Amino acid sequence: MDPIGLQLGTRNLWSWLVRLLSKDPEWLNSKMKFFLPNTDLDSRNETSDPEQRIILQLRKLHVQGLATWQSFIHCVCMELEVPLDLEVPLLSTWGCDDGLTSQLGAEEKSQRESQLHRGLKRPHQSCGSSPCRKQYRKQQLELAKKYLQLLRTSALQRYGSRIPGSGQPHAFHQAYVPPILRRATAPLDTRGGAIMGNPRVEDGTDVSISDLFNTRTNKGPRVTILLGKAGMGKTTLAHRLCQKWAEGQLDCFQALFLFEFRQLNLITRFLTLPQLLFDLYLSPESDPDAVFQYLEDNADQVLLIFDGLDEALQPCSSTDPEDPDGPGPVLALFSGLCHGTLLPGCWVLATSRPGKLPACLPSEAAVVHMLGFDGPRVEEYVNCFFSTQSSREGALGELQTNGRLRSLCAVPALCQVACLCLHHLLPDHAPGQSAALLPTMTQLYMQMVLALSPRGHLPTTSLLGLGEVALKSLETGKVTFYARDIPPPLMAFGATHSLLTSFCICTGPGHQQTGYAFTHFNLQEFLAALHLMASPKVDEDLLTQHVTLNSRWVLRTGPKAKLDLSDHLPTFLAGLASCTCRPFLSHMAQRGEDWVGTKQAAVVQALKKLATRKLTGPKVVELLHCVNETQEPELASLTAQSLPYQLPFHNFSLTYTDLAVLTNILEHREAPIHLDFEGCTLEPHCPEALVGCEQIENLSFKSRKCGDAFAEVLSRSLPTMGRLQMLGLAGSKITARGISHLVKALPLCPQLEEVSFQDNQLNDQVVLNIVEVLPHLPRLRKLDLSGNNICVSTLLCLTKVAVTCPTISMLQAREADLIFLLSPPKETTAELQRAPDLQESDGQRKEAQSRSLTLRLQKCQLQVHDAETLIALLREGPHLEEVDLSGNQLEDEGCRLMAEAVSQLHITRKLDLSDNGLSVAGVHCVLRAVHACWTLTDLHISLLHKTVVFMFAQDPEQQEGSQNRAAFLDSLMLQMPSELPLSSRRMRLTHCGLQAKHLEQLCKALGGSCHLGHLHLDFSGNALGDEGAARLAQLLPGLGALQSLNDLHCATPVISSLSENGLSLDAVLGLARCFSTLQWVFHLDISFERQRILLRGEKTGRGIWTTGSLPDLPAAAELSGFRWRCTPRSLCLTECPLEPLTLTRLCATLEVCPGPLEIQLSCEVLSDKSLETLLHCLPQLPQLSLLQLSQTALSPRSPFLLADIFSLCPRVKKVDLRSLHHSTLHFRSNEEQEGVCCGFTGCSLSQEHVESLCWLLSKCEDLSQVDLSVNLLGDGGIRSVLECLPRVPISGSLDLGSKQSFQIHFSKEDQAGKTLRLSECSFRPEHVSRLAAGLSQSLQLMELMLTQCCLGQEQLTTLLSLVQRPAGLFSLRVQEPWVDQAGVLSLLEVCAQASGNVTEISISETQQQLHVQLEFPRQEENPEAVALRLAHCDLGTHHSLLVRQLMETCARLQQLSLSQVNLCEDGDSSSLLLRSLLLSLSELKKFRLTSSRVSTEGLAHLASGLGHCHHLEELEWSNTEFDEEGTKALMRALEEKWMLKRLDLSHLLLNGSTLDLLTRGLSHMTLLQSLRLNRNSIGDVDCCHLSEALRAATSLEELDLSANSISPAGGVKLAESLALCRCLEELMLGCNDLGDHTALELAQELPQHLRVLRLPSSHLGPKGALSLVQALDGSPHVEEISLAENNLAEGVPRFCKGLPLLRRIDLVSCKIDNQTAKLLTSSFTLCPALEVILLSWNLLGDEAAAELAQVLPRMGRLKRVDLEKNQITARGAWLLAEGLAQSSVQVIRLWNNNIPCNVAQSLQSQEPRLDFAFFDNQPQAHWGT
Repeated sequence: MDPIGLQLGTRNLWSWLVRLLSKDPEWLNSKMKFFLPNTDLDSRNETSDPEQRIILQLRKLHVQGLATWQSFIHCVCMELEVPLDLEVPLLSTWGCDDGLTSQLGAEEKSQRESQLHRGLKRPHQSCGSSPCRKQYRKQQLELAKKYLQLLRTSALQRYGSRIPGSGQPHAFHQAYVPPILRRATAPLDTRGGAIMGNPRVEDGTDVSISDLFNTRTNKGPRVTILLGKAGMGKTTLAHRLCQKWAEGQLDCFQALFLFEFRQLNLITRFLTLPQLLFDLYLSPESDPDAVFQYLEDNADQVLLIFDGLDEALQPCSSTDPEDPDGPGPVLALFSGLCHGTLLPGCWVLATSRPGKLPACLPSEAAVVHMLGFDGPRVEEYVNCFFSTQSSREGALGELQTNGRLRSLCAVPALCQVACLCLHHLLPDHAPGQSAALLPTMTQLYMQMVLALSPRGHLPTTSLLGLGEVALKSLETGKVTFYARDIPPPLMAFGATHSLLTSFCICTGPGHQQTGYAFTHFNLQEFLAALHLMASPKVDEDLLTQHVTLNSRWVLRTGPKAKLDLSDHLPTFLAGLASCTCRPFLSHMAQRGEDWVGTKQAAVVQALKKLATRKLTGPKVVELLHCVNETQEPELASLTAQSLPYQLPFHNFSLTYTDLAVLTNILEHREAPIHLDFEGCTLEPHCPEALVGCEQIENLSFKSRKCGDAFAEVLSRSLPTMGRLQMLGLAGSKITARGISHLVKALPLCPQLEEVSFQDNQLNDQVVLNIVEVLPHLPRLRKLDLSGNNICVSTLLCLTKVAVTCPTISMLQAREADLIFLLSPPKETTAELQRAPDLQESDGQRKEAQSRSLTLRLQKCQLQVHDAETLIALLREGPHLEEVDLSGNQLEDEGCRLMAEAVSQLHITRKLDLSDNGLSVAGVHCVLRAVHACWTLTDLHISLLHKTVVFMFAQDPEQQEGSQNRAAFLDSLMLQMPSELPLSSRRMRLTHCGLQAKHLEQLCKALGGSCHLGHLHLDFSGNALGDEGAARLAQLLPGLGALQSLNDLHCATPVISSLSENGLSLDAVLGLARCFSTLQWVFHLDISFERQRILLRGEKTGRGIWTTGSLPDLPAAAELSGFRWRCTPRSLCLTECPLEPLTLTRLCATLEVCPGPLEIQLSCEVLSDKSLETLLHCLPQLPQLSLLQLSQTALSPRSPFLLADIFSLCPRVKKVDLRSLHHSTLHFRSNEEQEGVCCGFTGCSLSQEHVESLCWLLSKCEDLSQVDLSVNLLGDGGIRSVLECLPRVPISGSLDLGSKQSFQIHFSKEDQAGKTLRLSECSFRPEHVSRLAAGLSQSLQLMELMLTQCCLGQEQLTTLLSLVQRPAGLFSLRVQEPWVDQAGVLSLLEVCAQASGNVTEISISETQQQLHVQLEFPRQEENPEAVALRLAHCDLGTHHSLLVRQLMETCARLQQLSLSQVNLCEDGDSSSLLLRSLLLSLSELKKFRLTSSRVSTEGLAHLASGLGHCHHLEELEWSNTEFDEEGTKALMRALEEKWMLKRLDLSHLLLNGSTLDLLTRGLSHMTLLQSLRLNRNSIGDVDCCHLSEALRAATSLEELDLSANSISPAGGVKLAESLALCRCLEELMLGCNDLGDHTALELAQELPQHLRVLRLPSSHLGPKGALSLVQALDGSPHVEEISLAENNLAEGVPRFCKGLPLLRRIDLVSCKIDNQTAKLLTSSFTLCPALEVILLSWNLLGDEAAAELAQVLPRMGRLKRVDLEKNQITARGAWLLAEGLAQSSVQVIRLWNNNIPCNVAQSLQSQEPRLDFAFFDNQPQAHWGT
């Protein structure tokens, strides 16, 4: 009997167990292998008796401990057929904690120690040393060989057994199918990712297992990093290498060690390398030092494999340790092995998931990517998995029909699970059912779990129990378990169904334990997810905490680090949230489906939140996997729509499965998407996943991982993407073979608009092959072939293609760049679908002939012979917009050939020959070569900067085909902004080292250019000196034989720049003679210190006129002569010392200069002597119109010198001196009227200067304005000025302000009436009486305005009562803050105290204003009449006195105006008082109540009072809210108002009943002149009644019915009644739905004296607008027309006869375009009085701007043009600026047009009247203008 059985006292039970296991010894062997992985089942020392063998095996299991023995007993009961009567005692005796004693005898302990791995000895045992060294070496070699044999034997024992469930990876039970391996060639980067830079993977052939180690050469890295996502087979490959080595296939290695970091993490102590090899792997039998020495000596034949580097927990440093041989963490040993400090020369292979890697890895380590299975490998695996032919065919058939399952099988682990599921499903289900049963990865695992219960009984308790273990281990980062960590029933369940795997863990010398783990991480994650979804212990909050997205794992270091291996946990949770899994989960949880549905909804909701966030590329992929697993269309649609338009994937691995999931989700998206893959590891068969994806618009791959195989697969996928417009394949390893596939596929994608093959190292022939496909891509706009290797001959071939291909618009080649830009012709969809060779039509051929080509061949090593070839190619080609040959090697000869050929090459814009080695001699050749080129506008040569650029205008021969003149102007806008006219020619020869001796030859070469247009010469930056300047001044007149300066088409002014030529002051002053010798010189700008010198012609937009005739202009010659006479010449001399002698010479030189002349001088300081000299020379310059001294410091005596100028030079009309630094003198011409302005502001003038200054000013007979503001006059100085005023004849204004405003305005003696304005004077009570006394004495003072003078109510009352005047009218206007709080009663009480008769009262509370007009002398009224009127009042006694005073004071009141007042705040007291007052006002003519508050009762009181005012002529009740009763009371008050002339009832919301009362009253108002009823909701019925009433208003002059509800029915009736209003002058009917019918009727009945017509937003069309304009055309009275916000497209108004008084026209938002604007702008010239043109918010472009620019100079009174929110570009704005230069327009508004900000700023700096701001920045007129 076995001792254990005796000890346990279970003899019968033990005997029965031995007999049971004797029946199935193989089963016991498999369990032994699971629970004791390192047990040698084939040991020779064991007994041959089967029963004794079983007893021995049971003893080995028993000594492992309680947990192992209980788990084994549970396996016996679970897997073997145990009778129930024995199963119960077996479990109760040995399956429980108390069924087995925990104490074992000493014999059992010794037996357990003896069962350790055979041959293991404690390390570091010495075998002794031989006295003979040779003997020792021989013994050492024998020990090493024994150890190596022991290593191989141990590996054979581990991998040699074929017993299922023996702890080996499952893949070893079938033939191994290796996954795809790709070797990366970029260096490793451990900081941010797997590899750094642009990762490259060699394509074409797979890397085999044997190719992982190149042992035949000593070159290359000996450290290999194998990267692959979870499930790719990294661990399987590691074990496969061990097996191959054990079987002798890797004979290059004598020793192989395999370590798994998930086991090494359990080792917390520091180790040396021998301890790692011998204590933790396999110990030698003796003398480990000798064995380790042998391994060191033969390290190049040692391979160490570290599996799961991403699971390492120990800290690692990239620095070398101080003692490499000393003990350290495991990861430090790994680092030493990689860097060669330990076991130098050995081979290291590490496997890891992609992401951050430890810093200890060397950068030279080789990187191999594991990419899973492709189609052939999946098929091979299926054939190996299934044993019968029928099952193989069935499984392959399912994969063929189920694309999603096929994409999942790209992951080897999932492929294995799929085969297990198919093996279970195929016998019981019809073919084709896998699509429904196995649609997702989650359901694959679900079906695998269901396969565990063949009898239909699902072990829910065991599954959830394992799931709880799995979840806890994931949360704690624990992936390895001991037997004590898992309950025995669960251990048995996991062992039975191969859910757990076992292995031996060496924790120290002679100490081993059995470890357990789930067979794969994915299985552990699935079980954890199953527990989260089905366990009642997990609520929704805890569940959603696990729904996260992990983009990549993070490096874990430190003692508290833990693993985070839950890569697929969120994915499995999402998969279990699918409705398909609900019954399964319900069964697992033993709950209803509603309970499960709640949890599923929580997961889906969490995913919805994630779907709307902005995520990185890796997280996007994880999210797509989760969404795809849910199979929820709504969630998929939300996710698809939330994806950004540009979706980038950068620098991380992507599998076929990832792209397949992406494609599945994009099926739910409507909008197109751009996919950008850069630096991503992609499998060659990945593009297959994109087949048929219609949502992809842009597809870009940039990776060295893409090669020929990738290109071949991509070529098959491209034709299936119907919306693909852009294809990019850059930075790859594609060769001619791969490109050939793509070239064949491109014609099948006719919708492509952009293709990029840049940076692919393509050769010449491949590039030419690609270009051949261009005619077959009708919509292609760009082809990028940059970064490839081509020669010059190939480049010229490509140039020929660009010349001949009708769709190519640009070829750009610059060093590595090579880009084709194309302009595809417009075609219909039907044309696109035709064959490429049939698509060209006659229209397209014509378009190709008229195309223009841009050719840029920069830095392409072109030489002279290449230039000849290029000229021959281009001579017969299309028009060339630009030719850029800069950076080549053409030299003088090549540049000359190109210059001579420009007239034949049809270049319309630019030729660039810069940086081609041109010399000074070559400059002359180039100038002679281009002298006859008519289209050249600019030639810039700078030898210093290596610049040679030709600019051209359009050939005049091609101008004939232009549709309009504006388009031709646009084509000439080559440089912008510019000071030159459009037709000028610019020759810039800068920094060329030119000297005086070169000028004659240069001028000869330039002589033939002058007759071609206006010439600009720029010689700046040369070495001409004084001699050159003088010589040039002699040569300039001979540059052209000018026929007539008055001929617009022959004038050839030259603009010359002589800057930076080293000129002296004498030479500079001598240039002033050019004004007399060169008639074209209008401007001479000199900055002496900076040596900037510019001579230029007239600065106007004459280029516009010279390019064509102006329509409707007088004789050109007469206009030209006028312009030449009136355009001033200007001399600007800055940064120059202005000494008296210098100024004398300058003025003497300018005496013969034709006028008008403007002089601008600037220097640091101008002395009094120099100023006197200058002023005394002014009479010698009768042509002078302006003298300006800017930024020039003057002395304090300068104001007196300037004040005396009026006696020295009577022509001076204005002197302006500011701050003693800026002075300006304006001179009048003979035709100008008299009137002198003088200003000395900020000149520090004090009281002592007043007498002298006034004496000098008194000499001027016609002094109009004097400005002495911002000085130091003080009170005394101001008194002195006032005392001197009688001697100074000022007729305009005098400004004495400083910090305070003090202005006096003067008028001629015959003008009576004065106004005094006092603001912020802070009056005190004692000042009021003095002010009243002064007002009483100032009999000519008619009005006093007091603004915020601290005048309270009491003081104002006092002031009104004290003012006494003998006769006449006096007005007082007060603006004080207290007015808006006082109330109407208080203000009327103030007025009642006035000393004169009050004739006008105006109150505005919100504006804080009170206006009272008094009449003197006061006429007292008869007391009896006052008492009689007072008797009719029903006021209280407290108001009786006030009413009596008002009746006496206001008896002659003619106007009462109340604006923005509140008549409700004191009840009805105010309205009752007003009623009483109105009853007594027999002379009242005007009453206004606007924007105020009044109650219904108060309104009744007012209406009652107004009913007795029979002399009313004007009545206004507007913008005041009344109810219907109040409105009716008001309407009744209008009865019998026969004398009413003006009635304003705007914004009262009148309705039908109130309008009836109004119309009845209107019928009697025969004197009515103005009627305003806007914003009253008047409809058609009311309008008809109103029209009848208006028939009696024959004197009506103004009618405003805007913003009502009048439609054509009412409008026609109104138009008919207006025919009787012959005096009507203003008609405002806008914002009504009038329509064309009303407009046609109005056009027939418009009054003859109409001045204003406003019909904005009236739903007018072109027909109605034209009829109105035709009716108004030629009217002598029309001043304003507004047709804004109507649709005037193709029917814009046009005047034939003109409107002589039209001042304003408003056509805002009328849909006016360029074509219709032509007729409109021509009509403007027929309106000479036009001041404002509003054309904003239309469709005007540059053509319309050109038309406007033409007419601006002919509109003398125009002040404002509004062109906001149109389509004008920089060209149009420049044209408008040119037109402004010749006009007096104050502002042109250009906000929100297509003009870049920098261009707008530049244009505004040149022409401030162009306004680009949102707010109106119209400049105000300056004083004196």
